[in-house]
Amino acid sequence: MLNFYERRKEKEAFRLFCSSIKNGERFALNYTDNWYIKNEKTTVTEFDRHYVYHTGWAARYLQKTMPQVHTDISSSLFFCAIASAFCKIDFFDYRPAELILDNLSCQKADLTNLFFANNSLQSLSCMHTIEHIGLGRYGEPFDYDGDIKAIDELKRVTAPGGNLLIVVPVGGQSKIVFNAHRIYHPALLLSYFNGFKLLEFSLIPEFVRDGGITLNPSEEFVQTQDYACGCFWFKKDL
Repeated sequence: MLNFYERRKEKEAFRLFCSSIKNGERFALNYTDNWYIKNEKTTVTEFDRHYVYHTGWAARYLQKTMPQVHTDISSSLFFCAIASAFCKIDFFDYRPAELILDNLSCQKADLTNLFFANNSLQSLSCMHTIEHIGLGRYGEPFDYDGDIKAIDELKRVTAPGGNLLIVVPVGGQSKIVFNAHRIYHPALLLSYFNGFKLLEFSLIPEFVRDGGITLNPSEEFVQTQDYACGCFWFKKDL
């Protein structure tokens, strides 16, 4: 809610805008329809580094591999909506999305108890999701090892030779930021993926000054990060 001074500033902005009308009103314009937005007068366009970069990273993976169908579990809807323009996407979430687009199917699934058969999915992603499982943020039961259960399910359903994309917050120290998410040191995450080969590890630094996506970052660089984003491309052993 705007305070007194912000409300006065809003009214003055509205008055000045109205005074700029020179050729008659082309739109209905009433002060009661105001939706006053402030703090967007910036010199650059700001964005969430994690979600813009990791979805761009994943879309480039699909462009490289072009699977017949790609299965996604609870990742960004923006990724699924856009990628379905050129690749068939089956999207599943604990809270299913009512999103209707060609080439996109949206259904319900529990990441800790997937209904897919063993070794059945050739192309699979679960991005910026497993770090939340078991913290109760989305209404699921508390489970300290919920992320491990989710990882085991993803490993189980990936086909031999199949690809699995995992995206999680990463940093120099593994920790839980309750109830938002877990942060993983890359070595800890890799220890959970026995039976899989790491094809690519890319890191999205938390600060603009450190650039965009960094391929195969050094341990020294990882140690400078508290809440970076790790993008892991795994292939299941044959």
